[in-house]
Amino acid sequence: MLTSLSELPQRKASGSKVAVLTAYDYPTARMLDDAGIDLILVGDSLGMVVHGLPDTTGVTMEMMLIHTASVCRGVKRAPVIADLPYASYRTAEEALANAKRLMDCGASAVKLEGGVSMIPQVRAIIAAGIPLIGHIGMLPQSVKEEGGYKKKGKTSEQIGRLIADAQALDAAGAVAMVLESIVPEVATQITGLVQASTIGIGAGSGTDGQVLVTPDLLGSFPWFRPPFAKARADVASETHRAVCEYISEVQGALLR
Repeated sequence: MLTSLSELPQRKASGSKVAVLTAYDYPTARMLDDAGIDLILVGDSLGMVVHGLPDTTGVTMEMMLIHTASVCRGVKRAPVIADLPYASYRTAEEALANAKRLMDCGASAVKLEGGVSMIPQVRAIIAAGIPLIGHIGMLPQSVKEEGGYKKKGKTSEQIGRLIADAQALDAAGAVAMVLESIVPEVATQITGLVQASTIGIGAGSGTDGQVLVTPDLLGSFPWFRPPFAKARADVASETHRAVCEYISEVQGALLR
């Protein structure tokens, strides 16, 4: 298990995969940390699975600050990555200011979406001594502009852009990058081209690690689950059972 982001290059070199899960609150973060997860991501996916928003574009810095602080209070070992939310890094100055706010909450690193077009923001953050995680491929914060969630790397043009984005982030000093919804063969190719660790989600098994949204793993958000996410528990059904049992017990006691 990781205790520092500085261990990522060694993990990549050894071929030992990095396991990453999301957390949005204190108890989940504490349980993931106790279980030995390598990295914890305070993802802007909280907009959907916690706040009931249709996508991540409605997530604010205030939301991210509250959830990041809550997660960091529950973690003793695992490095915590915090997402910079939509419209919080439009300029290098804005990116750095908001990255510092997340770090002040206890985060170990920040993550932003985009490659070549975001290099000024990436450089500003890294120059300030803040570890940065990139995110390329399908970009959830761009879902409205792209008209939905679409697999990337299907054409030679897309592949070229993905490689350019990955190499630009790598050259700028990103410690890792998320590869989301990328054709597996392309994700594997990118992994071999960059020094940074690649963390896949819906991008096959050829990356240096994997990340999942924890409610998808636990089956606690039954209303939607991406096809690549394997639920290893059924928390939603257990919650329903327990609540129904409680209701019956309370109402039965009232009748006696």
